Amino acid sequence: MHHITKRYSNGEVTVIWQPDLCVHAGNCARGLPHVFNPRRRPWVDATAATTAEIVAQVGKCPSGALSIGPPIPATDSDTAGKDDE
Repeated sequence: MHHITKRYSNGEVTVIWQPDLCVHAGNCARGLPHVFNPRRRPWVDATAATTAEIVAQVGKCPSGALSIGPPIPATDSDTAGKDDE
């Protein structure tokens, strides 16, 4: 089974999303709608709030589909939001 992982960075941290784990509780979108907007593509804008706000909100994800990782290096910025293989 192929698992998709998407990454969205603000230069300080990276929001990691594993859609296979998502239970669509909506905590992310309700808590930080400018960052997490399921109607927008890409649906995560990691530059729309402070790093502290993003880290706190990701910590409220009940399924663990969202997590925080190190920043994506500037040379890899074109991979943000793309699937990991």
